[in-house]
Amino acid sequence: MRILGINAVFHDPAAALVVDGEIVAAAEEERFSRRKHGKQAVPFSTWEQPAQAAAWCLAQAGLSAKDLDAVGYSYDPALVEPGLPGHDPSGEELRTEFAKRAPMFLKSALPGLDPGIVKFVRHHVAHAASAALAAPFGDCAVLVADGRGESTSYLAGEYRDGRFKELAAQKLPHSLGLLYEDLTEHCGFARSSDEYKVMALASYGTPEFLDELCEHVHVTGDGGFHASGVNLAALAPRREAGEELTRRHADLAASVQKVLEDILLELADWLHDATGQRDLAMAGGIALNCVANSRLHAEGPFDRIWVQPAAGDAGTALGAALQLAAEAGERGKPMGDAGLGRGWTDEELEEILDKAKLPYERPDDLAETVAEALANDDVIAWFQGRAEFGPRALGHRSLLAHPGRKANLERLNDVKGREQFRPVAPMVRAERAAEIFTRGPLPSPYMLFVHDVAEAWRDRIPAVTHVDGTARVQTVEDRENPVLARMLAAFERRTGLPVVINTSLNTAGRPMVDSPRDALECFGSAPIDLLALGPFVLRRPRSTRTGAASPEKKEVP
Repeated sequence: MRILGINAVFHDPAAALVVDGEIVAAAEEERFSRRKHGKQAVPFSTWEQPAQAAAWCLAQAGLSAKDLDAVGYSYDPALVEPGLPGHDPSGEELRTEFAKRAPMFLKSALPGLDPGIVKFVRHHVAHAASAALAAPFGDCAVLVADGRGESTSYLAGEYRDGRFKELAAQKLPHSLGLLYEDLTEHCGFARSSDEYKVMALASYGTPEFLDELCEHVHVTGDGGFHASGVNLAALAPRREAGEELTRRHADLAASVQKVLEDILLELADWLHDATGQRDLAMAGGIALNCVANSRLHAEGPFDRIWVQPAAGDAGTALGAALQLAAEAGERGKPMGDAGLGRGWTDEELEEILDKAKLPYERPDDLAETVAEALANDDVIAWFQGRAEFGPRALGHRSLLAHPGRKANLERLNDVKGREQFRPVAPMVRAERAAEIFTRGPLPSPYMLFVHDVAEAWRDRIPAVTHVDGTARVQTVEDRENPVLARMLAAFERRTGLPVVINTSLNTAGRPMVDSPRDALECFGSAPIDLLALGPFVLRRPRSTRTGAASPEKKEVP
């Protein structure tokens, strides 16, 4: 079967294509529209469909909308309970009505589509399928937690032989995700967008408000929890955007983070007892909390944990398609590399560079050239292969820098135009990771867990060591990303460091770079020293690198 998955209700609209159970393509609409998160998570935006992402997915497979057997829409408006606390009081009815009309909206967005093949898939089941049906193991327990779906905020169960069995769900208004969104907004950041900033801020505080929070946020013993009625203003003053962050805000962030982790551990214990499964798959916005994921790995009952790289709402597009495929008896291979988005051939890249009339070169060995530049403390824009699906830069659309220079943390935050308390992540070859990073699972290819940095390495790689001695690691396998792995090896030969800084290739408020044009615009507007665009290299005019090879250059007249 040829099945298109669609996420369009809240934020991060996305599309994914599954053919005969195999994942062919997946992409977020923001990468095409260049609008961060695709749209606002408000009821009147529910009519907007990921038209560009969906059209690209079909084109990637050489299909048209009329060739599809089914479309999975990751929300079922029939499951909305009107008037339920936790719904948007300003327009929940409008959101539900627009969701009901999704088949016709999709018909307009994708000419030739038969609206009769559009099937509604429960939001949290789509999340669950995106994890459990893409995980590297078979039968497993699955845990989903986010802000909200139709009328719930949490789902726990298991997949056996591709079939889902629900064991627990949590009805609104109780929501761990909405609590974290409230905290994000209270601290002066954008809700449904900047929650990762609060996770970083928590490392600077201590959990001083646990007693007050636990009165309102706690498990209920039946696989669910209570999470409602927290008065954040009684614990720390509301901060407006741009105002100074205080220690009290950091302490509040640390307190909510600690309560979240404790509850997830208790829910995992309950789910393990209920299923007897050894493996756990996770999705939902809460599953992007890599600090909590690491506690689950280190202290929880499951032997293995796999988190969907696109664990947020974008991933429900993939999950909706995988769920319909599984219900039709189709199971494909597990998800491997997250590079499911757009890519360009070397010939296409060269044509784009020629049209841009920019001087560029094609070095004999891209890995060695980039390693030399990194060793010389240059900031590198790395654009290789197909774009990542999900919010993490995993060596396809990345900014790279030297981790041994502490000042590079501030430098990269300046390049990206973001807050200075934000950490950057280490990229490391998988075979070298265990001697440097502990506690979190290894390998860790999707940057979804934090690891403790070994004492002997903290002073050697200070730029990627967070204030609490941790780092959000991405491991690189030679066989899966050979050019990136060779670059890391070449950098280690020059510096003695098997680690490189890796952060997303974008600037604040902008989606991650997706196309060559995006990369050229970012390179032209930000203080980046070198752009590695496929096999080609573009340098700042001031750059004269001593000791580097002298590859043949192709100057544009």
